[in-house]
Amino acid sequence: MRSAVQPAGHLRRLIDMIAPTIRRGGGIGNTFKKAAALYRREGFSGIIRGLKIIAALGRTGVSEYGKTDYNRWLRSFETLHRKERTAMRAQIDKFPHKPVISVLMPAYQANLSWLIEAIGSVQQQIYPHWQLCISDDASSDLAIRPMLERFAAQDRRINVKFRDQNGGISAASNSALELAHGEWIALLDHDDRLSEDALFRVAEIINLHPETAVIYSDEDKIDQSGTRFDPYFKCDWNLDLFLSQNLVSHLGAFRTDLVRGAGGFRNYLDGSQDYDLALRCIERIAPSQIQHIPHVLYHWRVHENSTALSQDAKPYAAIAAERALNEHFDRLGVAARSEFVGHGYRTHYGLPNPPPSVSLIIPTRNGATLLAACVNSILKKTSYPSYGILIVDNGSDDPAALDYLLRIESDPRVKLLRDPRDFNYSVLNNAAVAQASGDIIGFLNSDLEVISESWLAEMVSIAVQPDVAAVGARLWYPNHTLQHGGVVLGLGASRVAGHAHDKMPAGHHGYFGRADLISSFSAVSAACMIIRKSIFEELGGFNEANLAVAFNDVDLCLRARARGYRNVWTPYAELFHHESATRGADDTAISSARFAAECAYMKQTWGELLLRDPAYSPNLSLDRGDFSLAWPPRQSSVKP
Repeated sequence: MRSAVQPAGHLRRLIDMIAPTIRRGGGIGNTFKKAAALYRREGFSGIIRGLKIIAALGRTGVSEYGKTDYNRWLRSFETLHRKERTAMRAQIDKFPHKPVISVLMPAYQANLSWLIEAIGSVQQQIYPHWQLCISDDASSDLAIRPMLERFAAQDRRINVKFRDQNGGISAASNSALELAHGEWIALLDHDDRLSEDALFRVAEIINLHPETAVIYSDEDKIDQSGTRFDPYFKCDWNLDLFLSQNLVSHLGAFRTDLVRGAGGFRNYLDGSQDYDLALRCIERIAPSQIQHIPHVLYHWRVHENSTALSQDAKPYAAIAAERALNEHFDRLGVAARSEFVGHGYRTHYGLPNPPPSVSLIIPTRNGATLLAACVNSILKKTSYPSYGILIVDNGSDDPAALDYLLRIESDPRVKLLRDPRDFNYSVLNNAAVAQASGDIIGFLNSDLEVISESWLAEMVSIAVQPDVAAVGARLWYPNHTLQHGGVVLGLGASRVAGHAHDKMPAGHHGYFGRADLISSFSAVSAACMIIRKSIFEELGGFNEANLAVAFNDVDLCLRARARGYRNVWTPYAELFHHESATRGADDTAISSARFAAECAYMKQTWGELLLRDPAYSPNLSLDRGDFSLAWPPRQSSVKP
């Protein structure tokens, strides 16, 4: 019986894995193509691994990584009841400014049921000061025109334009824009839906921050049966992530004069016309004029021709976005080029000619084997042409380590600095920077091993950008799980900081691609950090008095951020990290007391910022680094 039952059970599990795979893969054809590519790379074992990952993700309700029950979370925290609606309407009455928000809806060959739902989601808005501008792009379905005319006749806030010729989504959007008389516009596709509080929350932001010019919100997906899933809880404005994916997208709202001043929508970038518009708008405003609403205000319809289901549904959209990004760089005079990488876009920044000199600082004590592996991997694999290594020996007494240091010092690319003082990471590195000759400083742990030859060129090319301070790398544990994917404030037991996507297996893109795309973070790890020497000195270096061992890198990054710099993490600089293997465990009574004091210093110095990281959503958990949902979210909702 067991021999008969076990295969049947395996078959059922296999069927359970295949169904969500086809759904997330964009249909049978697209899924087959992806499976074939995976088979070529990893063989049949890769197919099984991919099926297991997708099946697990299908149970989580998130795009790539993390565990959550989104439906239960919605019922607990996002469902509006009568009291919340009453409170919102009372707040609207008190708004000193009640802007009209013109919702632009280009429509073509729309599914009638979904179109009715989309229009209904605008009519059901709690905020009443809206205008719906529908532009039908010469649909051939004879039922669409009379239906739209009925809506317009029944509600004076609905205006419809019927185009004589089909011109594409940009032309239709521009026709809708011509109808708009509101101070603000918001974008809505003809098969999607807004939450009932969407325009209220937009108007609320406009009243709280009158200087605002661009607003975007969180979003989720909705299937053909109306079930919501796959929420994307975004971070606050993040230029580097925006250059990697259209962070604004849904729900995007713009000041109308800004959109018209930027020239509206451009026909030749159909498919990514909203990305292009956002790029041209942010060029005209300050980052402080961009606001993020950490609520799901937009429900993106999933169907076979929707990019909500698969990027492969509209490959022309990826080409258009790549072109929009490259034109953006050209307009700004930035030496950079964008490349579509399947789940987002990679920015390749150019290096100055000649490239700046780099001093790589490596503190060490004993651990000859690991130090040798680190230094040798740098010397053998680094393609960057202008660098030197400064090894800071913090009192090595092991004969093997002393012998290695003596031998490696003969290499002209390596300089040895002996500093036998009691270990203080901040002191050792600050002293080394003072003796470093490079224009760029690199802080490296002695237990790293280079993976990608271009790691240093990648990091330096970002570090030389005008508003960038620290640049971090993607560090892997030797077992190919992620060690460093950016630092999230308040994460983990310390409630000071922890690593995003900690221990995520290789092969994942992370939460909506964030483990595999260039992105700003509030901080990056000094286990591998690049920064201009001038900025490091401007900031006063690492804090020697209060942060001898822990969080000195986080503190440095936060001070840089406070001065208007960005801290950027890139997955395209990859190294292995053996995680403090040369110093051993840090669990003595003295070290525990020191760590507690450093935690207390960070909390006293940075306060509420540690619990409201702008590079991380308040809807996501601080208990784990896997982008799970927060129970409850760290934000207030409108209450009566």
